[in-house]
Amino acid sequence: MTLERKFIAENIKRVLLKEYLKKKVERAGFGGIDIQRTPMGTRVTLIAERPGMIIGRKGTAIKDLTDIVAEEFKFDNPQIEVQEEKNPSLNPHIMAHKLAAALERGWHFRRAGHSTVRRIMAAGAKGCQVIISGKLIGQRHRVEKFKEGHIKYCGEPARIWMNEGVAVAKKKTGVIGIKVQIMDPHAKLPDEIEVRDPLTVGDIAKIDTKPKEPEAAPEAKPEEAAEPEPEPAKKPSGKKTSKKTGKKSEAKHEPEPEKTEPEPKEEKKDEPSPEPEPEPEPPVEKPVPEEKSEPKPEESPEPEPEPVKDEDQAAEDEDKPQPADPEPEKPEELEEK
Repeated sequence: MTLERKFIAENIKRVLLKEYLKKKVERAGFGGIDIQRTPMGTRVTLIAERPGMIIGRKGTAIKDLTDIVAEEFKFDNPQIEVQEEKNPSLNPHIMAHKLAAALERGWHFRRAGHSTVRRIMAAGAKGCQVIISGKLIGQRHRVEKFKEGHIKYCGEPARIWMNEGVAVAKKKTGVIGIKVQIMDPHAKLPDEIEVRDPLTVGDIAKIDTKPKEPEAAPEAKPEEAAEPEPEPAKKPSGKKTSKKTGKKSEAKHEPEPEKTEPEPKEEKKDEPSPEPEPEPEPPVEKPVPEEKSEPKPEESPEPEPEPVKDEDQAAEDEDKPQPADPEPEKPEELEEK
Protein backbone atom coordinates (compact mmCIF):
# COMPACT_ATOMS: atom_id res chain seq x y z
CA MET A 1 0.00 0.00 0.00
CA THR A 2 1.40 3.35 -1.03
CA LEU A 3 1.64 6.29 1.35
CA GLU A 4 -1.23 8.18 -0.33
CA ARG A 5 -3.64 5.22 -0.04
CA LYS A 6 -2.68 4.83 3.60
CA PHE A 7 -3.72 8.40 4.40
CA ILE A 8 -6.99 7.97 2.47
CA ALA A 9 -7.87 4.79 4.35
CA GLU A 10 -7.11 6.49 7.68
CA ASN A 11 -9.38 9.42 6.88
CA ILE A 12 -12.19 7.10 5.73
CA LYS A 13 -12.06 5.34 9.09
CA ARG A 14 -12.33 8.67 10.90
CA VAL A 15 -15.37 9.78 8.87
CA LEU A 16 -17.15 6.46 9.47
CA LEU A 17 -16.41 6.67 13.20
CA LYS A 18 -17.77 10.22 13.34
CA GLU A 19 -21.04 9.19 11.63
CA TYR A 20 -21.47 6.20 13.89
CA LEU A 21 -20.91 8.16 17.10
CA LYS A 22 -23.17 10.95 15.88
CA LYS A 23 -26.06 8.49 15.52
CA LYS A 24 -25.21 6.67 18.71
CA VAL A 25 -24.97 9.82 20.84
CA GLU A 26 -27.72 11.83 19.16
CA ARG A 27 -29.93 12.02 22.24
CA ALA A 28 -27.08 13.33 24.40
CA GLY A 29 -26.55 16.31 22.06
CA PHE A 30 -23.61 15.51 19.83
CA GLY A 31 -21.33 18.58 19.55
CA GLY A 32 -18.29 17.30 17.67
CA ILE A 33 -15.44 14.80 17.74
CA ASP A 34 -11.65 15.03 17.78
CA ILE A 35 -9.40 12.03 16.95
CA GLN A 36 -5.66 12.10 17.75
CA ARG A 37 -3.05 9.39 17.42
CA THR A 38 -0.60 9.13 20.30
CA PRO A 39 2.24 6.69 21.16
CA MET A 40 -0.06 5.09 23.76
CA GLY A 41 -2.93 4.61 21.28
CA THR A 42 -5.81 6.57 19.71
CA ARG A 43 -7.52 9.24 21.79
CA VAL A 44 -11.12 10.08 20.85
CA THR A 45 -12.63 13.22 22.42
CA LEU A 46 -16.41 13.58 22.31
CA ILE A 47 -18.14 16.94 22.89
CA ALA A 48 -21.73 16.64 24.10
CA GLU A 49 -24.41 18.76 25.72
CA ARG A 50 -25.24 16.05 28.29
CA PRO A 51 -22.12 13.92 28.90
CA GLY A 52 -23.78 11.88 31.63
CA MET A 53 -25.88 10.00 29.09
CA ILE A 54 -22.74 8.92 27.17
CA ILE A 55 -20.82 7.75 30.24
CA GLY A 56 -23.74 5.78 31.76
CA ARG A 57 -23.84 4.26 35.23
CA LYS A 58 -20.36 3.54 36.53
CA GLY A 59 -18.99 4.04 32.99
CA THR A 60 -20.72 1.00 31.45
CA ALA A 61 -21.92 2.87 28.31
CA ILE A 62 -18.53 4.34 27.52
CA LYS A 63 -16.84 0.93 27.94
CA ASP A 64 -19.17 -0.55 25.34
CA LEU A 65 -18.28 2.28 22.93
CA THR A 66 -14.55 1.68 23.33
CA ASP A 67 -14.98 -2.03 22.58
CA ILE A 68 -16.98 -1.29 19.41
CA VAL A 69 -14.40 1.27 18.21
CA ALA A 70 -11.56 -1.22 18.74
CA GLU A 71 -13.32 -4.18 17.00
CA GLU A 72 -15.26 -2.61 14.11
CA PHE A 73 -13.06 0.37 13.20
CA LYS A 74 -9.78 -1.32 14.18
CA PHE A 75 -8.19 1.56 16.11
CA ASP A 76 -5.18 0.72 18.26
CA ASN A 77 -6.00 0.95 21.97
CA PRO A 78 -8.80 3.57 21.70
CA GLN A 79 -9.46 5.86 24.67
CA ILE A 80 -12.74 7.82 24.65
CA GLU A 81 -13.05 11.05 26.63
CA VAL A 82 -16.25 13.06 27.04
CA GLN A 83 -16.32 16.85 27.43
CA GLU A 84 -19.31 19.05 28.22
CA GLU A 85 -20.18 21.92 25.87
CA LYS A 86 -20.25 25.11 27.97
CA ASN A 87 -22.29 27.19 25.50
CA PRO A 88 -24.53 24.93 23.35
CA SER A 89 -26.03 27.94 21.52
CA LEU A 90 -22.66 28.56 19.79
CA ASN A 91 -22.20 24.93 18.68
CA PRO A 92 -23.49 24.45 15.10
CA HIS A 93 -23.95 20.66 15.47
CA ILE A 94 -26.22 21.02 18.50
CA MET A 95 -28.24 23.89 16.97
CA ALA A 96 -28.71 22.01 13.68
CA HIS A 97 -29.98 18.94 15.55
CA LYS A 98 -32.43 21.07 17.58
CA LEU A 99 -33.75 22.76 14.43
CA ALA A 100 -34.28 19.37 12.77
CA ALA A 101 -36.17 18.14 15.84
CA ALA A 102 -38.39 21.27 15.76
CA LEU A 103 -39.28 20.69 12.07
CA GLU A 104 -40.10 17.03 12.75
CA ARG A 105 -42.48 18.11 15.53
CA GLY A 106 -44.41 20.28 13.03
CA TRP A 107 -42.93 23.78 13.42
CA HIS A 108 -43.19 26.11 10.43
CA PHE A 109 -39.79 26.42 8.74
CA ARG A 110 -39.76 30.27 8.91
CA ARG A 111 -40.61 30.32 12.59
CA ALA A 112 -37.99 27.66 13.38
CA GLY A 113 -35.31 29.37 11.27
CA HIS A 114 -35.77 32.87 12.76
CA SER A 115 -35.89 31.56 16.33
CA THR A 116 -32.64 29.62 15.78
CA VAL A 117 -30.89 32.73 14.39
CA ARG A 118 -32.03 34.90 17.30
CA ARG A 119 -30.84 32.32 19.81
CA ILE A 120 -27.38 32.08 18.21
CA MET A 121 -26.90 35.86 18.02
CA ALA A 122 -28.07 36.30 21.61
CA ALA A 123 -25.29 33.93 22.70
CA GLY A 124 -22.69 36.38 21.35
CA ALA A 125 -21.89 35.13 17.83
CA LYS A 126 -20.50 37.60 15.28
CA GLY A 127 -22.76 36.22 12.59
CA CYS A 128 -24.74 33.14 11.59
CA GLN A 129 -26.54 31.63 8.63
CA VAL A 130 -29.20 28.92 8.60
CA ILE A 131 -30.05 27.13 5.32
CA ILE A 132 -33.15 24.90 5.07
CA SER A 133 -33.66 23.00 1.82
CA GLY A 134 -36.25 20.43 0.74
CA LYS A 135 -40.02 20.12 0.25
CA LEU A 136 -40.98 22.87 2.66
CA ILE A 137 -44.37 23.76 1.12
CA GLY A 138 -45.96 21.55 -1.53
CA GLN A 139 -44.25 19.08 -3.81
CA ARG A 140 -41.63 21.47 -5.20
CA HIS A 141 -38.11 21.67 -3.73
CA ARG A 142 -36.95 25.08 -2.43
CA VAL A 143 -34.18 26.65 -0.37
CA GLU A 144 -34.63 29.22 2.39
CA LYS A 145 -31.77 31.17 4.04
CA PHE A 146 -31.85 33.00 7.35
CA LYS A 147 -28.79 35.08 8.17
CA GLU A 148 -27.72 37.83 10.48
CA GLY A 149 -24.43 39.54 11.38
CA HIS A 150 -21.11 39.10 9.59
CA ILE A 151 -20.56 35.99 7.44
CA LYS A 152 -17.59 34.75 5.41
CA TYR A 153 -18.17 32.36 2.48
CA CYS A 154 -14.64 31.60 1.29
CA GLY A 155 -10.96 32.17 2.01
CA GLU A 156 -8.89 31.64 5.12
CA PRO A 157 -11.25 33.56 7.48
CA ALA A 158 -14.09 31.24 6.47
CA ARG A 159 -11.94 28.16 7.01
CA ILE A 160 -10.70 29.27 10.45
CA TRP A 161 -13.60 31.18 12.04
CA MET A 162 -16.75 29.70 10.43
CA ASN A 163 -18.05 26.58 12.21
CA GLU A 164 -20.50 24.42 10.31
CA GLY A 165 -23.00 21.80 11.42
CA VAL A 166 -25.37 19.60 9.37
CA ALA A 167 -28.53 17.73 10.35
CA VAL A 168 -31.44 15.97 8.62
CA ALA A 169 -35.16 16.24 9.42
CA LYS A 170 -37.33 13.32 8.20
CA LYS A 171 -40.94 14.22 7.36
CA LYS A 172 -43.79 12.51 5.45
CA THR A 173 -43.27 14.69 2.41
CA GLY A 174 -39.57 13.90 2.29
CA VAL A 175 -36.19 14.68 3.83
CA ILE A 176 -35.24 18.27 4.75
CA GLY A 177 -31.57 19.18 4.94
CA ILE A 178 -30.34 21.72 7.52
CA LYS A 179 -27.02 23.55 7.55
CA VAL A 180 -25.99 25.95 10.33
CA GLN A 181 -22.92 28.22 10.04
CA ILE A 182 -21.72 30.25 13.02
CA MET A 183 -18.84 32.73 13.17
CA ASP A 184 -16.78 32.51 16.34
CA PRO A 185 -17.34 35.53 18.64
CA HIS A 186 -13.54 35.84 19.11
CA ALA A 187 -12.88 36.02 15.33
CA LYS A 188 -10.37 38.66 14.15
CA LEU A 189 -10.84 39.55 10.51
CA PRO A 190 -8.16 41.16 8.30
CA ASP A 191 -10.14 44.38 7.85
CA GLU A 192 -10.51 44.93 11.60
CA ILE A 193 -7.71 47.29 12.67
CA GLU A 194 -7.36 48.90 16.08
CA VAL A 195 -5.62 52.26 16.29
CA ARG A 196 -4.39 52.86 19.82
CA ASP A 197 -3.40 56.18 21.34
CA PRO A 198 0.35 56.55 21.85
CA LEU A 199 -0.18 57.36 25.54
CA THR A 200 -1.80 53.97 26.15
CA VAL A 201 1.07 51.97 24.61
CA GLY A 202 3.35 50.44 27.27
CA ASP A 203 6.63 51.07 25.39
CA ILE A 204 5.94 54.78 24.91
CA ALA A 205 4.76 55.12 28.51
CA LYS A 206 8.12 53.77 29.66
CA ILE A 207 9.93 56.28 27.47
CA ASP A 208 7.89 59.09 29.01
CA THR A 209 8.82 57.99 32.49
CA LYS A 210 12.58 57.95 31.78
CA PRO A 211 12.96 61.74 31.46
CA LYS A 212 11.11 62.11 34.74
CA GLU A 213 13.92 60.38 36.63
CA PRO A 214 16.66 62.89 35.69
CA GLU A 215 14.31 65.67 36.75
CA ALA A 216 14.82 64.59 40.37
CA ALA A 217 18.62 64.63 39.94
CA PRO A 218 18.87 68.28 38.88
CA GLU A 219 16.76 69.20 41.90
CA ALA A 220 19.56 67.94 44.16
CA LYS A 221 22.21 69.88 42.18
CA PRO A 222 20.64 73.31 42.68
CA GLU A 223 20.65 72.62 46.41
CA GLU A 224 24.42 72.27 46.26
CA ALA A 225 24.67 75.24 43.92
CA ALA A 226 22.48 77.28 46.24
CA GLU A 227 25.21 77.20 48.88
CA PRO A 228 27.93 78.86 46.74
CA GLU A 229 25.46 81.49 45.50
CA PRO A 230 25.58 83.54 48.73
CA GLU A 231 29.38 83.40 48.66
CA PRO A 232 29.81 85.94 45.81
CA ALA A 233 27.30 88.17 47.57
CA LYS A 234 29.40 87.97 50.75
CA LYS A 235 32.67 88.79 48.95
CA PRO A 236 31.82 92.44 48.28
CA SER A 237 30.73 92.78 51.88
CA GLY A 238 34.03 91.16 52.91
CA LYS A 239 35.96 93.97 51.24
CA LYS A 240 34.40 96.46 53.59
CA THR A 241 34.66 94.28 56.62
CA SER A 242 38.17 93.07 55.78
CA LYS A 243 39.60 96.33 57.08
CA LYS A 244 37.76 96.01 60.32
CA THR A 245 37.64 92.23 60.78
CA GLY A 246 39.91 90.06 58.64
CA LYS A 247 38.81 86.90 60.41
CA LYS A 248 35.38 86.95 58.83
CA SER A 249 36.80 87.04 55.34
CA GLU A 250 39.01 84.08 56.17
CA ALA A 251 36.01 82.09 57.43
CA LYS A 252 34.28 82.60 54.10
CA HIS A 253 37.18 81.23 52.07
CA GLU A 254 37.60 78.16 54.28
CA PRO A 255 34.33 76.33 53.40
CA GLU A 256 35.11 76.45 49.65
CA PRO A 257 37.94 73.84 49.70
CA GLU A 258 35.87 71.69 52.07
CA LYS A 259 33.05 71.45 49.48
CA THR A 260 35.44 70.33 46.75
CA GLU A 261 36.49 67.36 48.90
CA PRO A 262 34.48 64.15 48.31
CA GLU A 263 33.43 63.67 51.92
CA PRO A 264 32.91 67.08 53.50
CA LYS A 265 29.63 66.19 55.22
CA GLU A 266 31.20 64.16 58.01
CA GLU A 267 33.77 66.87 58.75
CA LYS A 268 31.07 69.48 59.01
CA LYS A 269 29.17 67.35 61.48
CA ASP A 270 32.28 66.81 63.58
CA GLU A 271 33.23 70.49 63.54
CA PRO A 272 30.42 72.48 65.18
CA SER A 273 32.57 75.66 65.15
CA PRO A 274 31.99 76.66 61.47
CA GLU A 275 28.22 76.38 61.86
CA PRO A 276 27.79 79.31 64.34
CA GLU A 277 30.17 81.49 62.29
CA PRO A 278 27.82 82.12 59.36
CA GLU A 279 25.10 83.25 61.77
CA PRO A 280 26.76 86.63 62.69
CA GLU A 281 27.41 87.27 58.97
CA PRO A 282 23.98 88.71 58.15
CA PRO A 283 24.40 91.71 60.54
CA VAL A 284 27.74 92.39 58.84
CA GLU A 285 25.95 92.92 55.54
CA LYS A 286 23.81 95.66 57.04
CA PRO A 287 25.15 99.15 56.31
CA VAL A 288 24.81 100.20 59.95
CA PRO A 289 28.51 100.96 60.50
CA GLU A 290 28.64 102.89 57.22
CA GLU A 291 25.94 105.29 58.39
CA LYS A 292 27.93 106.02 61.53
CA SER A 293 31.08 106.73 59.56
CA GLU A 294 29.32 109.21 57.26
CA PRO A 295 28.03 111.60 59.95
CA LYS A 296 31.57 112.03 61.34
CA PRO A 297 32.60 114.47 58.59
CA GLU A 298 29.35 116.29 59.22
CA GLU A 299 30.54 117.05 62.78
CA SER A 300 33.07 119.53 61.35
CA PRO A 301 30.40 122.07 60.54
CA GLU A 302 29.38 122.03 64.19
CA PRO A 303 31.25 125.36 64.79
CA GLU A 304 28.31 126.97 63.00
CA PRO A 305 26.42 127.36 66.28
CA GLU A 306 29.59 128.83 67.83
CA PRO A 307 29.59 131.97 65.68
CA VAL A 308 26.07 132.51 66.97
CA LYS A 309 27.53 132.81 70.37
CA ASP A 310 30.46 134.88 68.95
CA GLU A 311 28.00 137.42 67.57
CA ASP A 312 27.11 138.38 71.14
CA GLN A 313 30.76 138.50 71.97
CA ALA A 314 31.44 140.42 68.76
CA ALA A 315 28.91 142.99 69.85
CA GLU A 316 30.70 143.25 73.14
CA ASP A 317 34.04 143.41 71.34
CA GLU A 318 32.79 146.23 69.18
CA ASP A 319 32.30 148.20 72.34
CA LYS A 320 35.87 147.41 73.29
CA PRO A 321 37.82 148.54 70.25
CA GLN A 322 39.39 151.50 72.08
CA PRO A 323 41.79 149.50 74.16
CA ALA A 324 42.68 147.48 71.04
CA ASP A 325 43.78 150.66 69.16
CA PRO A 326 46.64 151.61 71.44
CA GLU A 327 48.04 148.11 71.17
CA PRO A 328 49.24 148.57 67.58
CA GLU A 329 50.61 151.96 68.48
CA LYS A 330 53.09 150.36 70.81
CA PRO A 331 55.17 148.71 68.07
CA GLU A 332 55.25 152.03 66.13
CA GLU A 333 56.54 153.83 69.13
CA LEU A 334 59.21 151.20 69.51
CA GLU A 335 60.31 151.67 65.94
CA GLU A 336 60.56 155.47 66.38
CA LYS A 337 62.68 154.98 69.43
